[in-house]
Amino acid sequence: MSGLVVKLPNGTADSHFHVFNADAPLVTPRSYTPRIMTLDDWRTYADLAGIERGVLVQPSVYGLDNRVLLTALTGDADRLRGVVVIPPDTSTTELQRLDRLGVRAVRINLRNKAGIGLDALQDLAPRIRPLGWHVQFQVGPEAIAAVAELAQKHDINGVIDHLAFMPLDPVGPALDDMLRALDGGRIHVKISAPYRMRDTANSDGYRVAVAALAASHAHRLLWASDWPHTELFDSMVDDVSLLALSLEAVPASAHDLVFLRNAVPLYWSH
Repeated sequence: MSGLVVKLPNGTADSHFHVFNADAPLVTPRSYTPRIMTLDDWRTYADLAGIERGVLVQPSVYGLDNRVLLTALTGDADRLRGVVVIPPDTSTTELQRLDRLGVRAVRINLRNKAGIGLDALQDLAPRIRPLGWHVQFQVGPEAIAAVAELAQKHDINGVIDHLAFMPLDPVGPALDDMLRALDGGRIHVKISAPYRMRDTANSDGYRVAVAALAASHAHRLLWASDWPHTELFDSMVDDVSLLALSLEAVPASAHDLVFLRNAVPLYWSH
């Protein structure tokens, strides 16, 4: 990461990153054991890359214990917002406290252990809707249509992580599913973490998918670093190449929307 030479557009918002604390208890079972990377580490990366604001996402290894995330939020209240994992019976008083701290969404993660499932929406959706929160979904491509239907059913906005991990070599029907989901007007998608998807060595499928989504739904796309790229410790991501790929894949005419403006109503409307 040292000496990053690729700069994102001024004012870029990173809509998905994680931080960890060496003293925080980890859940068992879990999908991975994290390397300890702190908010100061992200700030170093963000300043080098030209990232102005960021969204902290609760990592699965902490389960329903959001203390690491909330402590980080209090350290940089203007720059940061948060996405938490909470039980469906969380009190209204606690939801309001989280909102004051900068929380703007609840995460449902079907790909890692120790999260909450889609059934939690039945109780959570009507209670987070008045706060202006949305639901963040980490799901596979098979769940894209179901997520879009749930967002409509519960009258709430949804954000899908990492292109729903759709296969990109070749680009298949999941891209059409995503386009239909975006058509519904309730869903945004992060064009993040291309390294988590099957693709060619040159990321040709990623370029095709992002270009197709941006052609009709640039206003529904969010950029994110997915820093510090959890679970990929044996083949660490080259941040310079990753930033360059994002800038190349998103048409220049859509940079302002994807890197800056689309995140504002979701995370910094209040």
